[in-house]
Amino acid sequence: MSAEPGALEAALRARRSQGGKALVPYLTGGLGDWQAGLAAAADAGADAIEVGIPFSDPVIDGPVIQEANDRALADGITPLAVLDALGRLDVGVPLAVMTYYNIAFRFGLERFASVLAERGVAAAILPDLPLEEAGPWTEAADAAGVETVLLAAPTASDERLGRICARTRGFVYGVGLLGVTGVRDELASSAAVMAGRLKEMTDMPVLVGVGVGTPEQAEEVCRVADGAVVGSAVVRRMLDGGPAAVGDLIGRFRRALD
Repeated sequence: MSAEPGALEAALRARRSQGGKALVPYLTGGLGDWQAGLAAAADAGADAIEVGIPFSDPVIDGPVIQEANDRALADGITPLAVLDALGRLDVGVPLAVMTYYNIAFRFGLERFASVLAERGVAAAILPDLPLEEAGPWTEAADAAGVETVLLAAPTASDERLGRICARTRGFVYGVGLLGVTGVRDELASSAAVMAGRLKEMTDMPVLVGVGVGTPEQAEEVCRVADGAVVGSAVVRRMLDGGPAAVGDLIGRFRRALD
């Protein structure tokens, strides 16, 4: 493990060291006025932002993010167009891209990592890349200075979670429930359990996402976790109301966590 944490991990550790809880919203790259959406989220109190690179078969994502992907792809967005735009942006918080391994593979792993680094992207989340097969990517990412955030599923054994915690960078992404992303009526009981298991294993920031859809649910899971990742609720706001609606929602999450 490198001696110095990267920009994403440093930001999340800083929030924790101040006694706060981290808020990491997700927005789909290429969806409407998405760059203004990123700025609105940062201005409203996001600690970092996850930017989705649209993919035609987003296996972990539910209907809202699939709709956003479809709309962005129909508008002609490409992975490189998202990354080039991020390279021109400075919203003041670290950015992580979330996409699927096929995109990184088609780029070439070393090229993908170097393009991320050149565009100022701090981290990458590839949810369909299993730990056992992550070596070639994590080596390329480490060499480029890109943090690889790994997901930890509720079904994983303690032994496996320990290996995930040892290999992840930036934070460890606790998956709050079994299923795809989306807003639910209540927080799954597995979310806090997941956070607790991970907190016992690692000093790395522990954030929980998937199934965290309201400020109240974020506050609930953050009684245990160091922070929350919020995706579908934010993307729904972007689809329905644009950047201003995103900023309003992130502000509500920020106040709940504070």
